[in-house]
Amino acid sequence: MKLIRFGEIGKEKPGVIINNEYFDVSDLVTDYNEDFFSNGGIEKLEKEISGASLKKVDSNVRLGSPLARPSKLLCVGLNYLDHAKETNAPIPTEPILFFKSTTAIVGPNDDLIIPKGSKKTDWEVELAIIIGKKASYVEEEDAYDYIAGYCLHNDYSEREFQLERNGQWAKGKGCDTFAPLGPYIATKDEIADVHQLNLWLTVNGKKLQDGTTANLIFNVPFIVHYISQFMTLLPGDVITTGTPAGVGLGQKPEPWYLKPGDVVELGIDGLGTSKQIAKAYTV
Repeated sequence: MKLIRFGEIGKEKPGVIINNEYFDVSDLVTDYNEDFFSNGGIEKLEKEISGASLKKVDSNVRLGSPLARPSKLLCVGLNYLDHAKETNAPIPTEPILFFKSTTAIVGPNDDLIIPKGSKKTDWEVELAIIIGKKASYVEEEDAYDYIAGYCLHNDYSEREFQLERNGQWAKGKGCDTFAPLGPYIATKDEIADVHQLNLWLTVNGKKLQDGTTANLIFNVPFIVHYISQFMTLLPGDVITTGTPAGVGLGQKPEPWYLKPGDVVELGIDGLGTSKQIAKAYTV
């Protein structure tokens, strides 16, 4: 099943995609939030849909983030060997973890707002994991039981804020609009092998990232297991798993970054595509 949220910003309703058509399920579901995932919402919705007469939604409708604001948006850094090398970073021996602000979350095709004073706004196509039930001290072999599904994420990063302004990475990761999610959440059964997915990104039509999740340094079950040793993951939490080579910071002969008017498009096998147009910050 594919889960979407559609409508105006701040007024999104829950929906589903069935045979490439959009349907409103707001009569069956309040929202795709912690309560939904923690109470077997996916299984209940699947059963209810089979006997319901659903209202069709225009497929040109704006899509919001496919889940309501989660308790956590947690990221794994430098999780592809080629990306670590292009940024001249040491290969991690354990996952590097950082948070993005949940206020950075927007819809998949909403505008990217380049932050005030930014000179180095960068792109990162990533696979995101959606947690399906409360997870604490999870064994690696049990990790898939705690996953509700997956979605597409662009981990936008302001490299000056991140790397040159002292302290942790959060300064360059949590800016408004820096976490477009979706277009949809694909439930686990939609993805045959999460470690055999191609992921790509273009800027102004030029392909800059072209990778595969087969090259993750730390794979999906290990990531869920590992993070759960340090904190409790709640239903609806998002873990985003790192990006392959091809970011602006790694461009040769010189790094280059996004400017107003640039068009960023990205996608992952089975998880759809998204598109953001870069715009300058205005008051």
